[in-house]
Amino acid sequence: MIATRRARLQLVAAAVLFSTGGAVIKATAMTSWQVASLRSGIAAVALALLLPEARRSIRPRTLIVSIAYAATLVLFVTANKLTTSANTIFLQATGPLYILLLAPWLLREKIRAADVVFMAVVGIGLLLFFVGTDAPVRTAPAPFQGNVLAALSGFTWALTLMGLRWMGADEGGGSPAGAVVVGNALACLATLPMALPFSGIGAADWLAISYLGLFQIALAYAFVTRAVGRLPALEISIILLVEPALNPVWSWLVHGERPGPWALAGGVLILGATALRSILANAAAGKSPAGA
Repeated sequence: MIATRRARLQLVAAAVLFSTGGAVIKATAMTSWQVASLRSGIAAVALALLLPEARRSIRPRTLIVSIAYAATLVLFVTANKLTTSANTIFLQATGPLYILLLAPWLLREKIRAADVVFMAVVGIGLLLFFVGTDAPVRTAPAPFQGNVLAALSGFTWALTLMGLRWMGADEGGGSPAGAVVVGNALACLATLPMALPFSGIGAADWLAISYLGLFQIALAYAFVTRAVGRLPALEISIILLVEPALNPVWSWLVHGERPGPWALAGGVLILGATALRSILANAAAGKSPAGA
């Protein structure tokens, strides 16, 4: 019971830490390349120290999955610099849509009727972000371009999640922790040439980037790694929805950033469909012979 309660608190803490990313990224005066490079570089070192198993579990599959994860990290930062935090996190949350579209070919999984309904609802939510694109503001100077990058981050996040399942299907496939460490290292190195030079970065920016690397990524992922083995899949998926729910709140409190009505409607559809699908999937598993 104590272990379960601790795992639940760790997962909530991770979701809250994840949710602060958009607001803190927008608070820096650094370019998106500088934020992406330094944030991931600090996170890679911290995670390698926090998760010793990551250093012992790097396999060929780890490197493949790490490329998709590195792309997700860079796209997330860049999108946050161009569009609202709400749009970025809501569009990244469309990852399950791409998983369902690609699963029959990449994972040999069948699509059920309920999945088709889910894809339709999430697809409508996705389109709403582009039907009524918000006007440029200080914290979101290029909303349409940012929305496109955020939608791409949803696709690369889906590839990352499918890749992690692919790794788990083979005993020698490596561990997710290894993929997270290598992915952050790749993101750092890939963006470093565009990020240089780092001259002129103030103390406040260094404080912000240290927080992003050490806490918003490294500590949050360490919490998730320790918690997932002690909680049911449904509870994990529901608790992690705290991230997209809180993300726009922090940006509103810190920057006065307000997502438009179309974006809010799209976000509600995406998050609502995701939560409902998790609940229904858990109920179906409980009724199956394997779950009895």
